[in-house]
Amino acid sequence: MPASLTLDPAAAAPAPAMTSVATRDVGGVAIAVLDREAALRLVGDAFAAKRHLKLAFCNAHLVNLAAHDDALRRRLAGFLVLADGIGVDIGARLLHGAPFPANLNGTDFTPALLAAQSRPLRVALFGGRPGVADKAAARLAREFPRHRFHVAGHGFIDASGKAAMLDALAVDPPDLLLVALGNPLQEHFIAERIEARHAHVAAGIGALFDFLAGEVARAPQLVRSLRLEWAYRLWLEPGRLWRRYVLGNPVFLLRLLRLKLSGRRPAP
Repeated sequence: MPASLTLDPAAAAPAPAMTSVATRDVGGVAIAVLDREAALRLVGDAFAAKRHLKLAFCNAHLVNLAAHDDALRRRLAGFLVLADGIGVDIGARLLHGAPFPANLNGTDFTPALLAAQSRPLRVALFGGRPGVADKAAARLAREFPRHRFHVAGHGFIDASGKAAMLDALAVDPPDLLLVALGNPLQEHFIAERIEARHAHVAAGIGALFDFLAGEVARAPQLVRSLRLEWAYRLWLEPGRLWRRYVLGNPVFLLRLLRLKLSGRRPAP
């Protein structure tokens, strides 16, 4: 049976009932068992109630990182973690006998989330190389004109720049803060630095800004439908991604096989 994750409401809003979400443990990370519509509703409810929610998208790479990072594992326990990619689906099949209901990667889920919100949202972007978030914000503004987008900072600002950015967010907190620092930096940053006063929902979204800005091409739809986008990205950027996929994928599978063969029940 899936375990459950409890999301805490923020003190600033009328306190809604605590929301319990079923999860499946994959390599030490509790991933929510949600289909696309249920996940969209859950995040939409956080916007409506002004309830603070930390959001992560977990693929095999993040599971591998968490296996060697106790702090990351503990911090992810405070996030709503969505299933991203075929790796965690294989893990769920192997350890729990069933895949996740949907592939909820941040690149597709974020635009779907914006499209699903009829109420205008304030959205802040933080991360990426200088200029990339600006291009991403401009594209999002064209595609979702009812929402307001602004760049809080690029991913190379120094400590004083981050402090100033956090102060600015606290003065006028956005509904949604998109953080693109890559794994695990974005998850650590959200866990350590982002509170209810900075944003209602804070999401670590990896390469989304690069895709939106046209810096990196997405795989064709057929490749995505075959769940092979990771192979397309490896083909485009072998120098940067070979360790993640060529080494990381077998390590991920071996780790899960050891868990399966050991007979140990996955932790909740």
